[in-house]
Amino acid sequence: MIKTAVGEENFIDMTPNKSNNFCCGGGGGTLQAGYTEQRRAFGKVKHDQIVATDADYCITACHNCHAQIHDLTEHYEAKYHAVHLWTILCLAMGILGPNEREYLGDDLKDVNVFHPEQAEM
Repeated sequence: MIKTAVGEENFIDMTPNKSNNFCCGGGGGTLQAGYTEQRRAFGKVKHDQIVATDADYCITACHNCHAQIHDLTEHYEAKYHAVHLWTILCLAMGILGPNEREYLGDDLKDVNVFHPEQAEM
C-alpha cells in the first residue's frame, strides 16, 4: 500500500500480512470462471483489508490480483487505486510512458513523465 507519495516512508502494510495475509480472490481461474458476484464477495475480505490501511494505492505484483483488486475498487466504489508493481518501479525510474498511467490517481499521473523525444539516441 502507498499513502499519497512513492517512497518507503509512505509504505503501509496490511494486517494480517505475510503468510497470514488474505487472498484477493482473483486467482485460480476465478476471473474467467463467470461467477462474478461470488468472486467479488470473496474479494471483499481483501478489499476491507486494503481499506483499513487508508492507503491511496494498492500495489500488486500479480496480474490476476491487479485485475481483481481493480474490479473491487470499481464495484465497491473505493478511493484507492490498484497499480502494478512494475508501474511504480518505472515511475520511480522516470521511464513510465504517458499511456501507461491509466491506473494512477491525479496525484501521480504527471510525475516524472518520460518523453521519448528527450531520450538519448
